[in-house]
Amino acid sequence: MDLINLRILDILDIVLVALLLYYIYKLVKGTAAINIFIGIVMIYLVWKLTQFLAMEMLSSVLGEFIGVGMFALIVVFQQEIRKFLLMIGSTNFGRRRKFLRQLKFIRDTPEDSITDVEALVNACKKMGETFTGALIVIKRNTSLDFVKTSGDELDILVKTPIIESIFYKNSPLHDGAMIVEDNKIVATRVILPVTNDRDIPLRFGLRHRAAIGITEKTDALAIIVSEETGQISYIKNGEFVIFKTPEELIEKIKRDLQ
Repeated sequence: MDLINLRILDILDIVLVALLLYYIYKLVKGTAAINIFIGIVMIYLVWKLTQFLAMEMLSSVLGEFIGVGMFALIVVFQQEIRKFLLMIGSTNFGRRRKFLRQLKFIRDTPEDSITDVEALVNACKKMGETFTGALIVIKRNTSLDFVKTSGDELDILVKTPIIESIFYKNSPLHDGAMIVEDNKIVATRVILPVTNDRDIPLRFGLRHRAAIGITEKTDALAIIVSEETGQISYIKNGEFVIFKTPEELIEKIKRDLQ
């Protein structure tokens, strides 16, 4: 019986490690850190191989390298570690379904979102047609109070005409970001932290850099309308999310808000 339990625990151990590595891979996928991650995995596998073959000297060198390298990993992967800890720390463990949704173990229907995503996207679509710049930040779990205080606090239901009027070029509220919590506009003219990422193409202006900055530091979502091209951009976890149609964007946002 002990042997059977040991084998079951071994299988569980392997599955959990595989899930952990997979989720880390998803965090660094598409970034420069992916090559570093692959290199670390390869060094670790070689280290285990040298241990298995009893190559004591090489195994000792690689073991020391991996031990010291853990401190370097904290520096190299600080953004990715921040995202992972932010996801864990902002999760309400009392609501297990929400936690499982964040880990992508289960999926619910997009209708679970209470935010009027259609009104947000329709407003962005209309503003794009008139080349009206806009930056909308949608709160998820992390509090946005630290940026809300930099703007003007409101308490208005999300409606397409209201969003258009806020970002109208002659409106006193159009400059800065608009914050949406649940289904209410809670702040306008908000100043957001700007990302320090130097790899962002020069064609993206301050709105896009601010959107990337707030989604790097929190789990919020951001929608941007370019004043120059009228193009709508969607940013999550500091990265651009690709979509083809406004309808697809609506579905993506609803799913991310679950």
